[in-house]
Amino acid sequence: MSPPTARRAPGARRRALITGAVGALGLLAALTTAVPANAAESTLGAAAQQTGRYFGTAIAAQKLGDSQYTTIANREFDMVTAENEMKIDATEPNRGQFNFTNGDRVYNWAVQNGKRVRGHTLAWHNQQPGWMQQLSGGSLRQAMIDHINGVMNHYKGKIYAWDVVNEAYADGNSGGRRDSNLQRTGNDWIEVAFRTARAADPAAKLCYNDYNIDNWNWAKTQGVYNMVRDFKSRGVPIDCVGLQSHFNSQSPYNSNYRTTIQSFAALGVDVQITELDIQGGSATTYANVVNDCLAVPRCTGITVWGVRDSDSWLGANTVPLLFDSNGNKKAAYTSVLNALNGGDTTPPEEGEGQIRNTGSGRCVDVPNGSTNDGTQVQLYDCHGQSNQQWTQTSSGELQSGGKCLDAGGSGSGAVIQIYSCWGGDNQKWRVNSNGTIVGVQSGLCLHANGTGNGARLQLNGCSGGGNQTWTYNAG
Repeated sequence: MSPPTARRAPGARRRALITGAVGALGLLAALTTAVPANAAESTLGAAAQQTGRYFGTAIAAQKLGDSQYTTIANREFDMVTAENEMKIDATEPNRGQFNFTNGDRVYNWAVQNGKRVRGHTLAWHNQQPGWMQQLSGGSLRQAMIDHINGVMNHYKGKIYAWDVVNEAYADGNSGGRRDSNLQRTGNDWIEVAFRTARAADPAAKLCYNDYNIDNWNWAKTQGVYNMVRDFKSRGVPIDCVGLQSHFNSQSPYNSNYRTTIQSFAALGVDVQITELDIQGGSATTYANVVNDCLAVPRCTGITVWGVRDSDSWLGANTVPLLFDSNGNKKAAYTSVLNALNGGDTTPPEEGEGQIRNTGSGRCVDVPNGSTNDGTQVQLYDCHGQSNQQWTQTSSGELQSGGKCLDAGGSGSGAVIQIYSCWGGDNQKWRVNSNGTIVGVQSGLCLHANGTGNGARLQLNGCSGGGNQTWTYNAG
């Protein structure tokens, strides 16, 4: 929730391994063993740019003297958000007296190194200076307007997007607004903030930013969605929604995250993942987040909230970022880079073909052509018979003999079986152009537990080994 000072509420491998023979039904027509049109990039920012997106980080002014910090940040990221230096208490410590010293330090470092800047944040109930905390009613409303004008005029024409309003919705099941001094000035305060911001800098994208709005089923998500829908219907200027996406055990990544992104985008706004960190640093979850963004054209960029684990507002012991405290790339970094370089997340066209394991050369096989629910699939010498033919539907199912490839659980080691198709996420798969086949529900990889005939398949954490890479030959 707009760290580091806010308290959290509970709540490349190249694209070459999937081959696509152009068959009558055109399955995976463009995916071949040739090098893709865009070769894999070696940094996050460059890889994201290939997709028309950015990949950014939060920068703290006091760390700009740390050469390891700036080297990593300059090399890897192409968008910068000031961690605290553009917030209300930093930019207007006394009413009408603005201070942009540290905000300008971050901004100047960014643009001198060829990066764009996101502004964060203009109107927020937290990190208000003492003088603002003492105001209420019309006086506070005017102070908010004056603050937006003062900050945006200073940076006019220089900021890519502003988080105009931050964290205005309450946690819990109400789906309603947070009780704050700004809310008590009148329910129209958010609309006023956005209209003021548009007049102050018409070129900047205007975003609403919040945490715990990642899960589509949560009331808070629905509350924000309804506000954005209302704003768009009435012409209130709003260009984007920022999903902070601080994932932890109280607010975990959910497979409906892509639904959330798609649903906001369908309202006619961009979606930006603005403050991403994942406690525990799961490489699989990081890849899932990136793939979900890549799947939605209006998801325009991702910002991780900090460079190294030691820079995180959560503390280095939570290991939530892409670089460890010594500046080394973590497994999560590799998974993100690979996803940016090669993840194919668009629904495939329908067609039929074999799924061949690259480590063993054997095919995914339904033993004896069984149609019994719960029959575990296996590897077997490829022979082209019907029990080795798989159709991938537009919804992501892999079907053979009228049954679906089914994960019998969502954890590592869960068996892979055939089962009557019912539309669940445990029966949907992402066939990625880096060779992996990933379960939509679990985010884990299809894994061969051996290389010989009869070796069973299961789910496992993605490692990129030959027992987890596959070719899908249509025709």
